Amino acid sequence: MTRIFDEDLTFRFATRTIHAGQRPDPTTGAIMPPIVQTSTYVQLALGENQGYEYARGKNPTREALERNVAALEGGRHGFAFSSGMGCTDSLMKLFKSGDHIVVGENVYGGTYRLMDKILTNFGMTFSFVDTRDPQRISDAITPSTVALLVETPTNPLMRLTDLAAASAIAKQHKLLLIVDNTFASPVLQRPLEYGADIVYHSTTKYLNGHSDMIGGICVLNDDDLAARIQFIANAAGAVPGPMDSWLALRGTKTLALRVRQHDANGRRIADWLATRMGDERVFYPGLTSHPQHALAKKQMSGFGGMISVETGSKANAATVLGKVKVFSLAESLGGVESLISHPASMTHASVEPERRKALGVTEGLIRLSCGIEDVDDLLEDLERAFGGI
Repeated sequence: MTRIFDEDLTFRFATRTIHAGQRPDPTTGAIMPPIVQTSTYVQLALGENQGYEYARGKNPTREALERNVAALEGGRHGFAFSSGMGCTDSLMKLFKSGDHIVVGENVYGGTYRLMDKILTNFGMTFSFVDTRDPQRISDAITPSTVALLVETPTNPLMRLTDLAAASAIAKQHKLLLIVDNTFASPVLQRPLEYGADIVYHSTTKYLNGHSDMIGGICVLNDDDLAARIQFIANAAGAVPGPMDSWLALRGTKTLALRVRQHDANGRRIADWLATRMGDERVFYPGLTSHPQHALAKKQMSGFGGMISVETGSKANAATVLGKVKVFSLAESLGGVESLISHPASMTHASVEPERRKALGVTEGLIRLSCGIEDVDDLLEDLERAFGGI
């Protein structure tokens, strides 16, 4: 199992991003962990190795990333995967046919697709509920419920789950609380501190921050649960290569700085959008008009760079998407560059149209991932684009 170095947790957060989970290479003194590009390891003798046998099970570069992110989330164990969905799928392998999981209704479209279109074929069942209301979580629990999985803030409607309340419910019913923390990153929110059992990320997004790799990671504290996930990771093999691990680790070194700028730009842009479009059409927890603004201030230390806005129609959305020049029309989020997308046809295309409509993921909804460019350039770009609607 990949455990953090215990002394890492004595550092403050920004120091952890740079130093946690790694030490200068003992052979050369290299300040960056080497990219250990190998598939296997020579053993000293029969049954005797140096802690490594085959790279699917362990890789030193991957372990450095796992320790680093575990320290950032305040956890003891980290496990990296080949993608965010590879991480989610591997976590679902903790469960079995007949198990029931309560899931936030507005999770990422790929998470919904995995559960509704694949895992149900293996006898697992899922209830998708509005986890903004703790009572709805409680009402969805059955004798076969084994876990509660939430994403907060949600993609793309920026809804929040009260993590302390969700944890209390999970503990009362002996469920695992699993939290997707991708949108917030550990800079702004650390779910383990509120009682979550497992926190996970698409490392593709804010943790890497440079749009040059695909990956996922989960962090937890329980030793027995960590042993089970280690077994799954090795047995199922959805693990990242050393280069992707190194790229993600390179990204976390600037995470604290980048997320502060994402957050600053997000606040300015959300305020401008609310003035231009009206509070009710802008989804951003940093706005005082957001119905869960007080909760956001309670469990987050900032609001981030993710904003969604209702333009009113697909034609209006197309106009905005077609006029931006600094924002790029693309899927994904959390990179240094600003992206803009159309959830109904991109991130949530796999969700049935009637379900999207019921959730509020309309044809007129667009989602912004505010990068770290000069915010005045971003605002000028949006002024041009929204001028056509």
